[in-house]
Amino acid sequence: MTTPLAPNTKTSKPRAPKQQHAPHIREVHPLLHKLYDLYPKLFGAQALPLKLGIFHELVANHPDLLEAKALREALGQHTRSTRYLEQVATGVQRHDLQGNPVETLAPEHVHQAIMEVARRDRAGNSPAAQAKLRMRLRNAFEASGLSRSAYAEQVKPPLEAWNALLDHAYTEDGAAAAKREALLKAFESSGQTLMQFADMYGMDQASTESSLEQAKQDRATKQAE
Repeated sequence: MTTPLAPNTKTSKPRAPKQQHAPHIREVHPLLHKLYDLYPKLFGAQALPLKLGIFHELVANHPDLLEAKALREALGQHTRSTRYLEQVATGVQRHDLQGNPVETLAPEHVHQAIMEVARRDRAGNSPAAQAKLRMRLRNAFEASGLSRSAYAEQVKPPLEAWNALLDHAYTEDGAAAAKREALLKAFESSGQTLMQFADMYGMDQASTESSLEQAKQDRATKQAE
């Protein structure tokens, strides 16, 4: 006697697993390898900001090696890379082909780099990333030597948000300076050596020394004002 099949039973092939597509990784333009060989100081791991007009110098120096259209594409990829923008965001000067600093970056270029790096940061909403952004904006503003209104006119940031970030950065720095001053006063009145003082507060000696030195600089700056 044969056993009847269960109703609606179908035999089917197992489904093939869905293919996982790896994230697209853009290949480095081949001309960038040549540029690295020619100018390692400029196109190395540090990716120094390039002086204005360097494209024309490269074409003139290597007419048979660097085709203009390909060079423009390579430089575009290079200057849009995060590692390049990181250097611009710090306000490092522009450099010539020999790797010498020759030009100060325009405030708007520094500001744009800061905001683009922050946009790309996957941890951009974390407290640490926000604090880093605030301090970079403050440093860029101070390095420009401009008033707030002149800086805003040149950089054209979203004014309300920029002012809020900048004010927050100054508040944070003021609170940190107050803590350093209190630490310096405590050290001066303790009569202890640096090692003894750091041990008493459960602090690392090197970081304690750094904080005390910064507090002395803060105090000297205030006295000079």
